[in-house]
Amino acid sequence: MPNQASIRTVSLQDIIDGIRNIPDYPKKGILFKDMTTVLQDPVLYRATIDMMAERLAPLKPDIIAGVEARGFIFGAALADRLNVGFVPIRKKGKLPSETVSYTYELEYGVDCIEMHKDAVKVGQRVVIVDDLLATGGTAAAASKLINEVGGNVAGYHFMMELDFLNGRKLLQDAPVDALIHF
Repeated sequence: MPNQASIRTVSLQDIIDGIRNIPDYPKKGILFKDMTTVLQDPVLYRATIDMMAERLAPLKPDIIAGVEARGFIFGAALADRLNVGFVPIRKKGKLPSETVSYTYELEYGVDCIEMHKDAVKVGQRVVIVDDLLATGGTAAAASKLINEVGGNVAGYHFMMELDFLNGRKLLQDAPVDALIHF
């Protein structure tokens, strides 16, 4: 049964204010935007999902693909809200069936993500969801996986975007949207 707190009106600024700033994490000079504080507040989390769903619904996805791990938190909730399927994109070695994989460069090394080969059908419209758009490398790698199995990337959607890192430049194949910009 809803309590009074669950029916309060939430603005985008309330969500922004709910994000905790952690200086010098993971290294000196970085101001980390910690969205776990939004997840801890059911009203802020619900409002975040509502706002994200409203913005990505016009893309008419067949599937939401969430990138491990925080993309699962938003992607699965958005898939439920939009009544579409959800596909997890995971780190190498975490999926039990036949996979496709893509290895890409990070700022300080390389990473590899995988998706089940049969997770997306040929021609399906897929929206890639994650918590944060920084440099764009992970989302671009997810796009490669979706294209490899014949899916169509209909868009990218993020809770937050660090505009100064210009991650959008790697995501030229579909519309890019973020709820919050820093």
